[in-house]
Order: sequence, then C-alpha cells, then structure tokens
Amino acid sequence: MLTLTDNAKTEIRNLVSHPEVPDEGGVRIASNPEGALTLAVASGPVDGDQVVEDAGARVFLEQDAGALLDDKLLDAAVDPDGNLQFAIGEQAEPA
Repeated sequence: MLTLTDNAKTEIRNLVSHPEVPDEGGVRIASNPEGALTLAVASGPVDGDQVVEDAGARVFLEQDAGALLDDKLLDAAVDPDGNLQFAIGEQAEPA
C-alpha cells in the first residue's frame, strides 16, 4: 500500500484545510490516458478508489494509480519559489 512521509501528510492536510474543501476531502491520484499520474484536491473518493488515510491526511487512489503505487512512498516539499512538489519514491526495505 502507498505510504506517506511526514512531509506529505503535512502538505496534504494543508491543501485540504481550505473552507471550500469538505471535511472528508483529500487528494486524488489518478492515471491519465498517456500513463502519467495526476494529483488534485478532491472532495472525496470516487467509486472504486482505494483510500489511504494516515494522521488525518487522505489520499484517494484511482484503481490503475493504486496498482502502480502499491509499493511506493509519497513525499512532498516546497521548492525555493514556494511551489509545492510531490514525488514518488521507493519504500524502504524493512530492517
């Protein structure tokens, strides 16, 4: 299952803390026809989405995206220009 870094959890909670996003909101990751992944703020999951929730951060994974990200790690950082960037990495091997 996709795991979230502490940075990703914090940034997802920040994104959905706006008044126009319902309390059950989160971010949704989906694959597009070209095979690229998209991430957007969502008011809730779509039928068939896998829901990952960790420390109040919710990620809704479209079915194909969920399969691609099953063993991955989602991280987030703010670049020097103040832009939020999400990155997918490998999960650490258990010690």
